[in-house]
Amino acid sequence: MNSTKLTRWFIYLLIGVAIVAIVWSRNAAGPTPEELPISQLAQQIKGGEIDRLEVSGDGREVKVIYKDPGSLPGHALISPVSSLEESLSNYGVTPEIYTAQGVIISYERPSQWGGLLNLVGIFLPALLIVGFIYFILRQAQGTNNQALSFGKSRARMFTGDHPTVSFEDVAGADEAKEELEEIVEFLKEPDKFVSFGARIPKGVLLVGSPGTGKTLLAKAVSGEAGVPFFSIAGSEFVEMFVGVGASRVRDLFEQAKRHSPCIIFIDEIDAVGRQRGAGLGGSHDEREQTLNQILVEMDGFGTDTHVIILAATNRPDILDPALMRPGRFDRRVVIDRPDVRGREAIFRVHLRGKPLSSSVDITVLAKATPGFVGADIENTVNEAALLAARRNKKNIGMGELQEAIERVQLGPERKSRIMTAEEKEITAYHEAGHALVSHFLPHAQSVRKITIIPRGMAGGVTWYLDDDNLFYSRSKFKAVIATALGGRVAEEIVFGEITTGASNDLQHVTKLARSMVTQYGMSDEMGLRVYGDKQELVFLGREISEQRDYSDAIAEQIDKEVREIIDAEYVRAHEILQENRDKLDLIARTLLEVETLEAEEFVALIEGTVPPSSSTPSGGQSPKPSKAEPGGQVSTWKPPSSLDLPPAPSPA
Repeated sequence: MNSTKLTRWFIYLLIGVAIVAIVWSRNAAGPTPEELPISQLAQQIKGGEIDRLEVSGDGREVKVIYKDPGSLPGHALISPVSSLEESLSNYGVTPEIYTAQGVIISYERPSQWGGLLNLVGIFLPALLIVGFIYFILRQAQGTNNQALSFGKSRARMFTGDHPTVSFEDVAGADEAKEELEEIVEFLKEPDKFVSFGARIPKGVLLVGSPGTGKTLLAKAVSGEAGVPFFSIAGSEFVEMFVGVGASRVRDLFEQAKRHSPCIIFIDEIDAVGRQRGAGLGGSHDEREQTLNQILVEMDGFGTDTHVIILAATNRPDILDPALMRPGRFDRRVVIDRPDVRGREAIFRVHLRGKPLSSSVDITVLAKATPGFVGADIENTVNEAALLAARRNKKNIGMGELQEAIERVQLGPERKSRIMTAEEKEITAYHEAGHALVSHFLPHAQSVRKITIIPRGMAGGVTWYLDDDNLFYSRSKFKAVIATALGGRVAEEIVFGEITTGASNDLQHVTKLARSMVTQYGMSDEMGLRVYGDKQELVFLGREISEQRDYSDAIAEQIDKEVREIIDAEYVRAHEILQENRDKLDLIARTLLEVETLEAEEFVALIEGTVPPSSSTPSGGQSPKPSKAEPGGQVSTWKPPSSLDLPPAPSPA
């Protein structure tokens, strides 16, 4: 218990004593009786009205009890220099009169608390005043201490005696676990490595996209190592006062050295580890002082201690090179998005201990969620549990899990959204156009599900079967462009008019075609060259411009090549839909009737066969949905999350 709490308890104790003393004195005094002069008391004794007299312990007060039961007791005061008998004898009351009238005189024993209560009544006000002054002084001193504690580290230390997360709770990152298990093994058995002359890495940098499990891995290291574990966020070093960040770094490492061997975990280190010289306030700002102190503490004089630094970031490109060199962060552990086996393992971790239906197939769920990271999967399982509880089910079924996947990707269905008959018809033909073009192109993705029910910000959605490809061919990119243009083409063929529903499609098509020409060398006319040098402002961490390293003539040629790619795929999509106009009308009419078509039903309509009774997707795969704006446009393309390869668009 600190001094502030002790002071508060002392003040509360004084207040309690005062309340008790007041209540005690009032209870001891009882109700205030009628006060009688001695002369009147003498007359009442002579008249036979008095039954008895009770003299108080100090001999100065007399309680008068009357013979009449209806009379209230009286009260008389005696002179300090005389007794009751002496005072009454002055008025002619003799002992014979007491006897004749039957008056009984009794004396109470003096109370042992009387003197103490008197002392409390005298000194209590003074004690309260002194206690109040002491409390004010302590508060002022605490304020001064708080002002001086800005330079203290705010890291939270965990002893590891009661781990809440272990390596068993981490799935989908086997290589990263192996790297960190070696760190834990060194902390437990350092002699095993020292005997070979090995030096344990001083720092391990965890790099990965948001939600891939960087912080979870650090928690697992804390639970497995069994050594003190200091956890702090990078933003906690910096305050409004100059020099506070560097002071907190020094204090953190001093604490770590006292508890060596131990682990320091700095989450989001890019908050203080950004490249120096890029600050908006000049080259000598608070962040750089903090970073300089971190550099010195990690690899400077007096750093030969068993203190291991773990750090996590999703922006390794903006970190200072001095921070990344060997001797500081010796290892760079990349935690990428999990593949299908990793997603299956993550599903098993999050479904552990939950009531599951026998119909749940975790392999199907893993194939249904390409591109999902651990946080997405955890959110999916939680949404499925909420759906099962809302429907008053006893366990979580496959239907809840599949619906949860779609909710996580696009949001809940918006069946209450009012769409006119014309808007629904446009949306149906738009989605049917996407699906048909994708079906008839050999390099395009297979359709998984089509719906014209609004979901999230989408007026209609077409899902595709996706995979975990890292590389994409020119043929596949062209198929992607043709598929994305299928919605606009369908509107033009059927209605002879175009709408704003394809605006997002056109944005993605333009970006993809330009990337093919300027980044991936997929243009025969432009050759094997990258055009444009993108510039980023390191301090803000965002792209601010693209430097043109080519002439105006090349720029015009790039625009022409992009236009030719898009126009060629537009013509191909137009030919496919024109040749299959009857199938386009059939799918659109069916969507207007049933609103949603699964993959088997879609294929059965095209081939003229009977769809299977089960609506469960074949192959166990589920969509990577395409987002649609109101009006039914689809297809969103994003670069794959590869940290070591140049970004290439992938379907989403």
